[in-house]
Amino acid sequence: MFQRHLAAQLDIDTAQLSKMERGERRAKRKQVLQLVNIFKLDHDSTIALWLDDQVYDMVENEKQADQALKLVEKEISHRKKN
Repeated sequence: MFQRHLAAQLDIDTAQLSKMERGERRAKRKQVLQLVNIFKLDHDSTIALWLDDQVYDMVENEKQADQALKLVEKEISHRKKN
């Protein structure tokens, strides 16, 4: 698929798509969902990878990143039980 065709389907310009391909810009959730549909990707795995990138960007330079991620994991487990 040509970059310009994919960019049109995502409703972005080719420069934005090019930046996403190079890792200089993160795709928005809406765009990830569109990519799932366009390329028939596994929804859960793709969203999990996208979330991984989002979380990593947020904590990558934090000294307490491991501690915070463990707390988040506990919170998610706790909310699932309730």
